[in-house]
Amino acid sequence: MNLPKGYKYSAIYAGIRKIEKDDLALIVSDTPAHAAAVFTSNRVKAAPVILAQKNLRDSRGLVRAILANAGNANCATRTGERAAAECVRAAAKMIGARPAEILPASTGVIGVELEADRIVKALPALAAGLDPTRFEDAARAILTTDTTEKMAFAAVKGALIAGMTKGSGMIQPRMATTLGFVVTDAQVARAALQTALKRAIAQSYNRISVDGDTSTNDVVAVLANGASGVRPAARAFEAALTEVLASLARQIARDGEGARKLITIEVEGAPTDAAAEKIARAIANSPLVKTAVAGSDPNWGRILSAAGNAGVHFDPRRVDIDFQGMRVCRAGLAAEFSEDQLKRKLDERECGIRFAIRGSSRGRARFWTCDFTEDYIRINASYRT
Repeated sequence: MNLPKGYKYSAIYAGIRKIEKDDLALIVSDTPAHAAAVFTSNRVKAAPVILAQKNLRDSRGLVRAILANAGNANCATRTGERAAAECVRAAAKMIGARPAEILPASTGVIGVELEADRIVKALPALAAGLDPTRFEDAARAILTTDTTEKMAFAAVKGALIAGMTKGSGMIQPRMATTLGFVVTDAQVARAALQTALKRAIAQSYNRISVDGDTSTNDVVAVLANGASGVRPAARAFEAALTEVLASLARQIARDGEGARKLITIEVEGAPTDAAAEKIARAIANSPLVKTAVAGSDPNWGRILSAAGNAGVHFDPRRVDIDFQGMRVCRAGLAAEFSEDQLKRKLDERECGIRFAIRGSSRGRARFWTCDFTEDYIRINASYRT
């Protein structure tokens, strides 16, 4: 694991989770790093989201650390803002930074009061455990219903980028999704960093869905401390950042709650790229499409129907659909194919759907989702208990 220079990581069990498993993570840059972030567009925003947005404004985009907890969303609570501020102040004092230089993040159950004193009491041991090699420990501490940690890495002109994320349910990105933290030792100005992040998010996190729900706590943040001394070209940095975020996004979709299959949807021939994304998202969010894939049912009509509900004008008579690389629909009508062969292909762990509209339009999009199984219901029916 080749990690960027100038960062340390730590994780500890602070007693937030019901089970004894690390639930508090700290990422610290040795020097103030330029920071960019995108946050949930849900009208209901968790206290750490509100405070992180304020801190980014007050610090003018300079960040020393990210403090993240799992097990409690600190959202829709009476003491949420006070708890978030108390934790941020304590963390700042612990590492010798200004409170505005700390980005808080939380994930877990909504509507349960967060006991800030548990985090504050755990901070000395958390800070004492800071180490440049503990990236994976921090990535593991932020997980909730995830089955595995999610990490991705890239290099750009001698600088390094490393990302971690969490997410398995309540996933439909709108500007950001879940918790995602990326660190790089590249030299990148804050304005350029924010531009690169927004563009990369559009091609990665904003192209996944597990269940069509957008969380109250979503944040993806990128820190660039310049420790490598390398200043990559803007396009090269953006490409590497997109590579990292796209890998993290696919890992989220693959690890969707109860999921057994990763679904990749390709839309071509839409009026615009935005229209193609709307069609892809409609297909991805269709419970009928997702359950068909779960049951290895070659029911391509559900794909066509879902696309027709996307709010995009197209002529169904010009639609071709391929399922697992097999032609199942041509010009809006059934094509000849072997149901038994396609069913066997649908038993595989990855599923591909291609939706193409004939004509001269060039709008296209790629989207990732997962199947729906009975385990999704089981997990979410007992999430609080």
